[in-house]
Amino acid sequence: MNSSVATRTLHIAIDHPSAVQSAADHARSLASACEMRGVLPDQAAVLASELASNIVKHARNGALFAHRAPFGAGLDVMAVDTGPGMADVNLSLRDGYSTTRTIGAGLGAARRIATDFAIRSEAGLGTLVHARLAAPDAPPPGASLGALGALCLPAEGEDASGDGYAVAEGRGVRTALVIDGLGHGPEAAMAAQRAERTFLADPATPLADILTALHKALRHTRGAAVAALRIAAGRAEFCGVGNVRAVALSPEGIHHQFNGQAGIVGYTLPAPRSRFVDLSEHTTVAVHTDGIDHRWTQSPTAARLALPPALLAASLLHTHRRRRDDATVLALGPHPGMR
Repeated sequence: MNSSVATRTLHIAIDHPSAVQSAADHARSLASACEMRGVLPDQAAVLASELASNIVKHARNGALFAHRAPFGAGLDVMAVDTGPGMADVNLSLRDGYSTTRTIGAGLGAARRIATDFAIRSEAGLGTLVHARLAAPDAPPPGASLGALGALCLPAEGEDASGDGYAVAEGRGVRTALVIDGLGHGPEAAMAAQRAERTFLADPATPLADILTALHKALRHTRGAAVAALRIAAGRAEFCGVGNVRAVALSPEGIHHQFNGQAGIVGYTLPAPRSRFVDLSEHTTVAVHTDGIDHRWTQSPTAARLALPPALLAASLLHTHRRRRDDATVLALGPHPGMR
């Protein structure tokens, strides 16, 4: 069984030309921390630099998110902005094409460097890019069960996030946990990390049993809101306590929303109750803590509903994050890997 736990997401605001060099330096350091060897750290720096430069030249209110890729060695870099979007994405990816009288190497160079690359751009949505850089022999993370997007940021001013997530997959089943430790800071982070470890010790058990085990494990911590999700054979099971939400959506709209039962895992646990929803081949399930404003579901754009999971997570975090709280988004979908 493969598993992955939350890693802190690096967030770089791209609001000034000087941010381009900062993005390059941070990406190089992160690649080295991910034990990427040879020329890969330098390639990560170029990748981040090109994506950041594109935001500075063409957009506004942009950001880069970067972290270790789930389920294996490698680095994910996501660029998000609220600019005007691109009239022709394929044309913009061609070397030599530019609307600002530069050499036109940015997005084309980023796509060549990246192991996998996905881009969406539309008026009203801006431009979102997901670039993964991995060693040539690295396995594609989670490709057998569809794409996964996960981002986790601490509250502003905090180094540690009290949110967390963990994912385990095997034999056509994917089980995920999203945790929101009460409050924020080191004590909330300790609760989230203990929940991750407890979950990964036996992730294949029934979801109600998982919450019961977490309740015992978190008794001497601050406690947490927790949501467990299991996806298999076109069906999702949700079991949660506290204010972690799950939303099933597709290009046709939002189909189901789940809220956790009242309580605090580690303090007051109700009898855990699972709910189920059938999933079409185009459905994505997004699970997020209350560091994401839930009102995004009230008027989602058609462009956002059609995003693959990694870009959906980046879009939600960038545009609906509550900065005074830890924020985590985990999106699981049927998309067969990045194109």
